[in-house]
Amino acid sequence: MADDKFQWPADKVERRPISELIPYARNSRTHSDAQVAQIAASIREWGWTMPILVDEDGNVIAGHGRIMAAQKLGIADVPCMTATGWSEAKRRAYVIADNKLALNAGWDDNVLKLELQDVDALGFDLTLTGFDVAELANLFDEPDFAPGTEGDQGKLDELAPKMVTCPHCQAEWDLREHGQG
Repeated sequence: MADDKFQWPADKVERRPISELIPYARNSRTHSDAQVAQIAASIREWGWTMPILVDEDGNVIAGHGRIMAAQKLGIADVPCMTATGWSEAKRRAYVIADNKLALNAGWDDNVLKLELQDVDALGFDLTLTGFDVAELANLFDEPDFAPGTEGDQGKLDELAPKMVTCPHCQAEWDLREHGQG
């Protein structure tokens, strides 16, 4: 599709005071303190890279978490783009779609692992990528396929009892002792 036939409802970035922006009261996306801190750390590391999307009246459509991070950092003015010509329904639906569409993406774990390894080798703090230490450890954890010892595996010839309880008389017995397990 040619650019001249494509609709560009938000095509200009301008700085606006946060105090003039109106957060959407029914925004269903939540931002924990930890996640806001991650966004703030991202802004400190890379600067402001994504404008806040607002309507003509300054109602926030996308960027609530970035606004919270900016407030945490003491930033008074933020880059904004104004979506013009949207109906109320279109604006409200986009508040949801902007977040949900991002969640629908996946990861190529092999490529992600390679890229994170390379970035780590360059001395960059990987926690700034949004992955916490446990996620990184899980991603880099290689399974151990070496044969285990009997101590590692337990005594394989000694099976645990398979206890059952009669629902009527409450008597208990081991099915293995009766040749059923």
